[in-house]
Amino acid sequence: MEINKSHNKKIIITVGIGTFMSALDSSIVNVALPNIQTYFNKPMSTVEWIILSYLLVISSLLLTYGKLGDMYGHKKMHLLGFAIFTVSSLICGISPNILTLIVARGFQAIGAGMLMSMGPAIITNATLAKERGKALGVNAVAISIALTSGPILGGILTSSLGWQSIFYINVPIGVIGYMMSKKFVPNSSKKSNEKFDVLGAVLVFLALMLLLIPLSFGNEVGWSNPIIITLILISIILFALFIFVEKKSDHPMLVLSLFRNRQFTFSNIALLVSFVAQFFINILMPFYFEQLRTMSPATTGIMLIPIPLASLVVTPISGILCDKFDAKKLCFIGMSISTLGLVLLSFLDINSSILQIVISFVIIGIGFGLFQTPNTYAIMNSVSKKMSGTASSVQATMRNVGMVLGVAAVNSIFVSQQNKFSEIFKLQGLAGDELNIQAFTKAFHYTYVIAIIIAAVSAIISIGSIYGREETEKVKKRIGVEDYV
Repeated sequence: MEINKSHNKKIIITVGIGTFMSALDSSIVNVALPNIQTYFNKPMSTVEWIILSYLLVISSLLLTYGKLGDMYGHKKMHLLGFAIFTVSSLICGISPNILTLIVARGFQAIGAGMLMSMGPAIITNATLAKERGKALGVNAVAISIALTSGPILGGILTSSLGWQSIFYINVPIGVIGYMMSKKFVPNSSKKSNEKFDVLGAVLVFLALMLLLIPLSFGNEVGWSNPIIITLILISIILFALFIFVEKKSDHPMLVLSLFRNRQFTFSNIALLVSFVAQFFINILMPFYFEQLRTMSPATTGIMLIPIPLASLVVTPISGILCDKFDAKKLCFIGMSISTLGLVLLSFLDINSSILQIVISFVIIGIGFGLFQTPNTYAIMNSVSKKMSGTASSVQATMRNVGMVLGVAAVNSIFVSQQNKFSEIFKLQGLAGDELNIQAFTKAFHYTYVIAIIIAAVSAIISIGSIYGREETEKVKKRIGVEDYV
């Protein structure tokens, strides 16, 4: 099916709206949590489930969405995603109690996951290979804009119209997005005769859920807690059972042979590892600004803007570069630049200048911007179009699991090191503010050394997929080269 450039742009804008909404609601809510806590008069341990319910549901179901999209059509899933997200956003805003809000956030995540997982697949099917990088870059820009504007928009809406407004704003946008998707997004496929792998879907959902829950609470209750250990062990068993079932299934939910494709596998692993590194920054820097530098939350939000802003500028450029240069090499260069930025951050202390921090952030943002679109391009171009929904959902799953792993890793490493250095400096006679400053700074430096190593590993893995070209070509020939055009 040929699509003219004017219609193509409308498809990309439509996908961008869905992507923007999904990403926005992962960042806009955080600012409103204190107000929500006061409104419902509930402890923070309960209120944090507003975030966790969204994260756990969206991460655990992404693979299922990919398979459903490939079977029944990406457009149908995209429309359903807009509908569920919009209705559940309205319910979030009118929630009479905290339980309703938490459940509605879970349903909101169901819709957001459909939008997130179908976006790259729709763009891949609607564009020619020579124009795909630029189109995927525009979609990545939507994520950068959402992450940049989320905290600021959330603060303005919450302060002026109440916390409910951060959910109400999704309703008109969702209605417009639904209408545009219905009008502009082409039908990618007819209904498949293939049976949906219910057992596989249930197994992977439970396996991911039982992995993400202990990763989210491990630092809080202790990694040696029997419940945490049991959940992780059950998760591993379920993953093993899932692989066994998928190998035996005539219609597997996840075609495991995809991972024989070196480019697909390495690019996804590089993505997961890169998000682990990114969340070292997202989690640790607010503590640096507010606890060590005693800045206000508002000032902290402004200080963090250079990273997504730099990514916003570079991402569309990297998309254009994808259409001309090897995407894997661009990924390597991007993560190498981000690694350099992390090296600069590792030298920060209480007296570091604002200029030094901004320069470090800009370098990191440029690196992530140069990595993001080429990584998506490499993943989507490594599979046939009929598998694009599955590939897109695997990518989204890797990104979300990387976020959770990053949160768990940075909390565990930083807290343990801060406690260790506190004991060391106490023995040296330090106390009070000086003790806290020195312990924080040493733990900060140590944690960023780990982040540097993780980012460097992502860069190395990205370049590693280049040596799998022959295998990728064999896969393409086996499935049909025409599927990749």
